[in-house]
Amino acid sequence: MHLIFATSMVPDGEPKSGYEIANAAILGAFARAGCRISIVGFAWEGRKSALPENAVVLGALDPRTQGAGLSEKFRWLATAFASGLTFSSAKMRLVSQREVQSAIEKLGPYDGVIFNSVQFAGAFRHVFDGQPSLYVAHNVEHLSAAQSANAARSPVERFLFRREARLLRQLENDMCSKARFVYTLSQEDRLLLNISDDERSAVLPLVSHGPSGTPAPRDTVYDATLIGTWSWAPNRIGLDWFLQEVVPHLPEDFAIAIAGDAPPSLQAAYPHVSFVGRVPDAISFVRSGRVVPLISRAGTGVQLKTIETFEQGLPSVATSSALRGISYKPENCILADDPQDFAEALVKSAAGAPRDADGSAFHAAQRAALDKAVLRGLVKAGFAPQRKAA
Repeated sequence: MHLIFATSMVPDGEPKSGYEIANAAILGAFARAGCRISIVGFAWEGRKSALPENAVVLGALDPRTQGAGLSEKFRWLATAFASGLTFSSAKMRLVSQREVQSAIEKLGPYDGVIFNSVQFAGAFRHVFDGQPSLYVAHNVEHLSAAQSANAARSPVERFLFRREARLLRQLENDMCSKARFVYTLSQEDRLLLNISDDERSAVLPLVSHGPSGTPAPRDTVYDATLIGTWSWAPNRIGLDWFLQEVVPHLPEDFAIAIAGDAPPSLQAAYPHVSFVGRVPDAISFVRSGRVVPLISRAGTGVQLKTIETFEQGLPSVATSSALRGISYKPENCILADDPQDFAEALVKSAAGAPRDADGSAFHAAQRAALDKAVLRGLVKAGFAPQRKAA
């Protein structure tokens, strides 16, 4: 079974962001199901990439809006309005649909296409018209855009996010209606996309880097550690909530370190918080804290940071949103949505020696459920023999 994995960014080695970790888990599950996968998408601009042999690279791109220059942003915006595309899909228009078609033809015969999220699909899905498709919905993108519009700081941002939400709703409805089977990352997303029928969709429980195994003593530098892609609006909503509403309830000597692409202005606004930028080893950094705050307040899909934390067996304090798509909460995770309760739980969890758990059982259960869901979708879509469904 030869399937094309149509995605915005081609995996290029060790996954770094939550999106890349999810892609690695999903591709691994399709491979274990016996599929031959060819990946089509863009390479990360400026990375020393270790691109897989089964990849067709259409060009180099850095899709992050925060790091783009003013001229690049205007070019993306002009393309979006001229072509009726979402802003995120307009970034993909470095090449024409004809060039994508030519690249696909070089792969030889294929049985269908897996659309990985909506960015690439929104720009080039007509290249695959008439082909059987599967759709992996990492999030309910139109809802995330609407939440970003509500949290926007300026009328222009609010207008652009509302436009994005309207177009994304249309695109997601189209993707779901045309796909033979849809995979989501949480049960809530199946309901939000109106595809809760088991004949049409399934939830993919994800795994990340692997479990920690039996807890062992570890050295800690900070009381709490957070890492994330803070330029993504739903993540930034959670970070702003944590800094503005939770941090004021914490003792001044409570040591917090935040890794990732947080804007420099936050360092001046919160001098008691350490903003350390990009770190070479995300897991080592997170393990250098006594407790992990899981601070999601918006977005859809599943929080990969929650899965990583549970696999590592690390103590955590989580919002209800951070636990979406998670069926099992470890004993060393405290649920708290009120800012003061969240702060008190962090102080309690950081006191004394770290109370780590064995994350191997969580990892094994997630991977087994992931493989089962992927195989069931393939069978329902007619991409695998019925006898494999067991």
